[in-house]
Amino acid sequence: MSDDGERGTPGKGLVQGLAVTLKTMTRRSTTQQYPDVEPDLPPRSRGVIALLEENCTVCMLCARECPDWCIYIDSHKEEVVVPGAARARQRNVLDRFDIDFSLCMYCGICIEVCPFDALHWTPEFEYSEVDVLDLLHDKDRLGEWMRTVPPPPAHDVLGEPSKEEATAERKAAGPGAATAAKTARPSVRRSASPTAQRPAPASRAEPAPENPEPDK
Repeated sequence: MSDDGERGTPGKGLVQGLAVTLKTMTRRSTTQQYPDVEPDLPPRSRGVIALLEENCTVCMLCARECPDWCIYIDSHKEEVVVPGAARARQRNVLDRFDIDFSLCMYCGICIEVCPFDALHWTPEFEYSEVDVLDLLHDKDRLGEWMRTVPPPPAHDVLGEPSKEEATAERKAAGPGAATAAKTARPSVRRSASPTAQRPAPASRAEPAPENPEPDK
């Protein structure tokens, strides 16, 4: 029964459903035949996380900021003898760096907080395992993903240079470049303040005395 109380046409719904089916059958399929055809992933897709062990300083920022607590780091300290120094220095040596991808939610916080670019996104996503325990990737396996990290995008030509580039250019130019740049700037004469350009008010006439003397 329809809303207005009249009985609908018998078989109308079946005809509408078959019409949709026939319309779909005439269209060309857009399904990609994966895995025979590799998908065209966007440049900033989030696949697996790669580790550049040389850049890691064991600062523990990634492990502390991870909301899923899926990063496990172990390290030890070694003494480094510096010639001419009063005492030996200490440095952290990375022993263990594991990421449990069965817990990871791919938020990317660990990559953003890393101050030395030791973690990178890669577009690789074909690392499924039969056993969930095999999703725990150690530092060696994370290091193998570095070969799949895409190159960084080019800088904008019209954008401002980074602090590192500006510092490097300033050092390469020499100490007298900053002084020469300041002297080369044209001096801009500031206009006078609005209060200085305002004309002085006209002098008012002196008021007459309240009780003038009568004429004699």
